[in-house]
Order: sequence, then structure tokens, then C-alpha cells
Amino acid sequence: MQKRLFLHTLLALSASAGLASAHAATPLKFQLDWRFEGPAAFFLQPAAKGYFKDAGLEVTIDAGSGSGGVVQRVASGAYDLGFADLAALMEFQANNPDMPNKPVAVMMVYNNTPASVMALKKSGIAKAADLTGKKLGAPVFDAGRRAFPLFAKANQVGAVQWTAMDPPLRETMLVRGDVDAITGFTFTSLLNLEARGVKPADVVVMPYADFGVKLYGNAIIASPRLIKENPAALKAFLQAFAKGAREVIANPAAAIAHVKERDGIVNTQLETRRLQLAIDTVVNSADARAEGFGQVVPTRLSLMASQVSDVYATKTRVNPAEVWNGSFLPPAAELNILPKK
Repeated sequence: MQKRLFLHTLLALSASAGLASAHAATPLKFQLDWRFEGPAAFFLQPAAKGYFKDAGLEVTIDAGSGSGGVVQRVASGAYDLGFADLAALMEFQANNPDMPNKPVAVMMVYNNTPASVMALKKSGIAKAADLTGKKLGAPVFDAGRRAFPLFAKANQVGAVQWTAMDPPLRETMLVRGDVDAITGFTFTSLLNLEARGVKPADVVVMPYADFGVKLYGNAIIASPRLIKENPAALKAFLQAFAKGAREVIANPAAAIAHVKERDGIVNTQLETRRLQLAIDTVVNSADARAEGFGQVVPTRLSLMASQVSDVYATKTRVNPAEVWNGSFLPPAAELNILPKK
């Protein structure tokens, strides 16, 4: 009798263990493009709200130090997913044509590049053509600096002189007058200038998207291994992300609480404004509403691939078909998250 009870108990425990194993969450490592600032709320919201967990995922979100690093880490297999500038992904693919594990963009988040040229009004720079002959500053890897030849061509800007610096010094050097203008993400540099005592009204902002440069910005990228071995997990991640993104767009102030949870020293008011600026300029832009959140237009993608090939002087031409895979996107109804303006 005791033996039969023991076997029954053993079988029950084994069944329970098997059931738990069958329902174990899939671990995924995700790399942000930058620090835990306002825009990171797009990813921290679905994590904090349990949307990833409800989808059967255990998602780890780490801060980053630039899109180039994100692409490399996803390519190496250190991360399953990441958030990176599409131009950086294109450059990596075209410069590593024989690499077997090149990441692929699977959802567009920043429909327009956040890159802008910014100058102080007291410099006398009022329009793009005024940049000719001026000293511009940006880190060598800055997306706006890399794509500046496109901006210059579209706006008939002549030769400029570049000064390189580490990211924390960019706005400081502009305020000090060491450079005449800078390139950078609007929602980063504009607020950094304000933190250094510059009023927004005293800054000339020339967003690339408004000055003839229609590059896509940051996208969610995925490793080929994840795409091949667990496409269901990738689909689940994008669905949970879209659900959280809808809430972030509807209530940015509430979403910042999750950023604060990850970095307690962030300025809540500043990061709320940064997030709102990102939403207004690159997430819920006119182009995004026309094309649909998360998606790309093939003709625009092909043009960008050609432009990046030329301006970045890549080893091979960028193949847009290899850069983008939209087959894992949620249904159209779940992507309909942008409020009309």
C-alpha cells in the first residue's frame, strides 16, 4: 500500500514538473540603444505591466551605448533583440556580407530619424544654407553626422568643418561657442541644451525629416537565431510591445515611473518632456500615421538603402530585402495605436 502511494505521488510530482517545464517562460535578452531615459519607457512599460510575462516571455532589458553596439551584440548572439538605428543596421550588413548571423529589423518604432542640426540663434545661423563654412560638432558615430551629406545635398549646404567629441560634451561645446552647430537627436540635444541654461526659443532646430532627408530611425532588430528557432516568441514580444506602446503614447507621464524604477536619479519632469518630444517628432509623426505604426514603405526603404550605401561608403550595396522582415508584426488592428492629430 505504501509502495503504491509512493509511486502515485512520484508520478504526480513528475507530471507537475513536466507541466511546469512546458509552460516555462522563454528568456529573451533585449538591448536598448541608450541609457534609461524617457524613450526607454516604450520597452519598460510592457515589462513592468507584465505584458511580456503574460505572453510567456521573461525579458531582460539592458541600457545601451549607441546603435552600433546594439547591432554588434545582437549579431554576436549576446542579445536576442535590440533597439537600433536602421542606418547602423544597414551599414553593418553591407560591411559584413559574409557574416552568417546578421540581425534583421522586424518593427519600425521611429518612423523618422530623430537627427537634427541645432544652432544657437545668436550665431546668426537661421537656415540650412547658413551652415556653409561653419564648424559643426558631433561624436564621430552620431547618426546625424554620418548622414549629414544627405542633409547638405538636399539643402545646398557647402563645405563644413567637423569637430569630434564625446557625447556628454556636445551641447557644452555649442554653448561655449567651440562649435557653431551640432548634430544629434532632437529630443536629446534640445533638452541637454536647456539643462545648460539655453532657452528653447533661442535654439534653431533643423530636423532632417523636415529638411528633405526621409531616413527611417530606430527599429526593433532581432537575431537570425531567434527568428529561426522561436518565431512564436518574437511574435509574442512584438504584440506585447505594441500593447505597451499604445499606453505610453496615451499617457507618457505615467510611463516615466517605470524609467524611474530602473534609474532612480533621472529627472522625472525632464524625461517626461523627452518622451513626449520623441512621440511628437518621430513616433506619432505625419509619416508614421500615413504609413502605419511599426511598418515601412518598400520604395522609401529602398531609397534609404541606396543613400546609406553611398554616404556610408559600404563595402557592398545595402540590400533592403535582407534588412527588413515585417512578417512577425502583429495584426493591423493591434498596430493601430497612433492617435490622430
